Amino acid sequence: MTDENRPATGAEALEMLKQGNIRYVENLTTDPCTQKRPELVSIQNPLAIILGCSDARVPVEIVFDQGLGELFVIRVAGNVVAPSQIGSVEFAADKFDTKLVVVLGHSNCGAVTACVDALINPEQNYSPNLQSIVDRIRPSVYNLHELATADGQDVDADELIERSIRANVRTSVSQLKYGSRILEDLVGSGQLLIVGAEYDLQTGKVSFLEE
Repeated sequence: MTDENRPATGAEALEMLKQGNIRYVENLTTDPCTQKRPELVSIQNPLAIILGCSDARVPVEIVFDQGLGELFVIRVAGNVVAPSQIGSVEFAADKFDTKLVVVLGHSNCGAVTACVDALINPEQNYSPNLQSIVDRIRPSVYNLHELATADGQDVDADELIERSIRANVRTSVSQLKYGSRILEDLVGSGQLLIVGAEYDLQTGKVSFLEE
């Protein structure tokens, strides 16, 4: 959304959402998938579970060109893994027999950038709630930061952020694989595949990470 079209108040933004929902309800959107809505009232069979970032620039259904009912999406800043995220994945894998989980990070991730900033500038202060997200990302970034500063030279923050984004995705994949007996058993028996990926904001391409 451009600055010219951006609502100036919360009330204006709310009205835009209301009008958008009216278009959706009345099937006036340009997306033909709205025709599927009645069949999804009582059942859903998502083809994949996506644990992605809350970033507004990474709308998962659009990124993967999927419509209503196709993806079970969990979004949280920094695509971090906490008990609620694990529980959501367990629910979808068990309830819908969904066979794939994708942890989707993205370039220029603000949450990872905040964590890198906190390591480079220890005096950086965040609210307790934001700090809890940074703390979940920190283990993925810490070793990279230590290696980057081992020779005493200045840290290339952009390079560190880029590498940290992928490290954070891999950490989340590992936490899903080994932080739940249910998911670990499903993976071990070949009934569930958990992979990591990174979305490039500039190109729109999703690159899947090798284990």
